[in-house]
Amino acid sequence: MRVGIIGCGDISVTYLKNASGVTPFTVAAVADLDLERASRRAREYGVERVLTPQELLAQPDIEVVLNLTVPAAHFEVSRAALEAGKHVYGEKPLAIRREDGETLVLLASERGLKLGSAPDTFLGAGLQTARKLIDDGVIGRPLAATAFMMGRGPESWHPSPDFFYRPGAGPLFDMGPYYLTALISLLGPITCVTGQAVSGHTERVITGPVRTGERIRVETPTHITGLLAFESGAVATLITSFDVWYAELPRIEIYGTEGTLSIPDPNTFGGPVRLRRAGEEAWREVPLTHAYATNSRGVGLRDLIEAAQQGREPRASGRLALHVLDAMQSILESSEARRTLDLGSRAERPAPLEALPTTV
Repeated sequence: MRVGIIGCGDISVTYLKNASGVTPFTVAAVADLDLERASRRAREYGVERVLTPQELLAQPDIEVVLNLTVPAAHFEVSRAALEAGKHVYGEKPLAIRREDGETLVLLASERGLKLGSAPDTFLGAGLQTARKLIDDGVIGRPLAATAFMMGRGPESWHPSPDFFYRPGAGPLFDMGPYYLTALISLLGPITCVTGQAVSGHTERVITGPVRTGERIRVETPTHITGLLAFESGAVATLITSFDVWYAELPRIEIYGTEGTLSIPDPNTFGGPVRLRRAGEEAWREVPLTHAYATNSRGVGLRDLIEAAQQGREPRASGRLALHVLDAMQSILESSEARRTLDLGSRAERPAPLEALPTTV
């Protein structure tokens, strides 16, 4: 299937590189509101057509739209693509409002189209190896998990960090999808959440090489704690923050009846995966059992294309992304309401990828 990219910002570079590399797919056209930026990407990566977004949606040979616009535009662009009869895969989050995510999932179902969303890092070698260890019962029954994303925010390095501090972003909506998608892949769907959310500052000062000294107004919480209950009976603690100078907490740990798994950064595809079973005196690194150990963004898009051809649900599906969006929005709503909230959405654990053949 031929893919058209809408949105030619920084993340498009990774997808365009991988299109002819680790996760091959065919890019037929690129589009952006800034046609010069789209033209530059087309020249750099040998894409034949440069179009406006409206022109791209009208192209009959483009069957899949890769939506790489800013979060606030995800819903409108994806809806327009579905209404144009295109399968859609987009960057995270699926939308910035639960209601908009529900609209996209329903529209895709009504039109018989596939809808998918990043992150696809849970399909990488590290998290797939961890999934296999859990499914094989290596740590027994998973009882609990912890997940931490602790940092100071992107204003020290990102050229345009403003949107990170607007509704629909912040550390939870920006980085939470990596952690929540990983946890759902490992432990299954979430049933209810309890949240607490605060902001450490009302303004941020850009300290990076571009726009140094400019002030950014903070319009969304920047330190969020969520307690998650899973259908499987497991529970987890999730903290995402742009207010932490230094931390030594692990990225993700899964605690089972027979041992503990240390999971790699869910914003990456590789390892290390570390294991310590009951009675063992030290941690040990587990060899990776699956493919995609390097930056493989696009594997979710490739899986969606195969899902459309095979008539199955994509692994990085719209329903999974909606469940993540529902969890994130519910954590913030729980903080405001000061009570536990049940989730209205549900998503099955995505089917695992096949392990690499073992060598004798």
